[in-house]
Amino acid sequence: MSFSQDLIQGFHKVTTASVADAVDQIVGKRGYLDYQIKPRINDKKVVGPAVTILEGPTSEKLPPQHALDAIDESPEGSVMVIGIDGETDVAVWGGLMTAGAVVNGFAGAILDAGVRDVTEIKRDFDFPVFARSVSPGTTIGRYQTLAANVPVVCGGIEVRPADLIVADADGVVVVPQAHAEAVLDLALDIERKEAEQTKYIRETKSLREGLAKYQRI
Repeated sequence: MSFSQDLIQGFHKVTTASVADAVDQIVGKRGYLDYQIKPRINDKKVVGPAVTILEGPTSEKLPPQHALDAIDESPEGSVMVIGIDGETDVAVWGGLMTAGAVVNGFAGAILDAGVRDVTEIKRDFDFPVFARSVSPGTTIGRYQTLAANVPVVCGGIEVRPADLIVADADGVVVVPQAHAEAVLDLALDIERKEAEQTKYIRETKSLREGLAKYQRI
């Protein structure tokens, strides 16, 4: 299953807050990542299917081969998601990987670890990267890529290949692939009702009345 451009554009029109609320209701469990995973380059919105990379410890000096291959081989519009068990003192993404991702049309990168070369990435590409930290440290001799396009945990949430990633200044939400259309429909409805509620609060000059009428906070 692939996502239509209409669905992708639809998610660009709603906030991650509305998407997170919709996932809570439709899926029945949390879909938003830990708050530490935040935008480190810019506040650009990211929407696209996940390409997942699993990393684990090693003392060997190995290149992140699965990630390098995925950057060259994944469909345009993909979002790189790297699971590495919440590592903060190592960067799993940098300037060269960004260059490859940009020329291959990636929409963004979501990292359960650090990013480095942030000045270069901002200056040369302005590519959106959401990461747990910023660190100059390399993975070489510390971590290796174990697999691509397998389920990973990123920011405390399981991400499966082709799950939809939605990220903005508020954070990152994972939308399970099978629920994407229902989540978008509900998120759009949430935003429509909130716009009405905001208007009512302004008209009545009362937060209490707005909450009482719409039963939403």
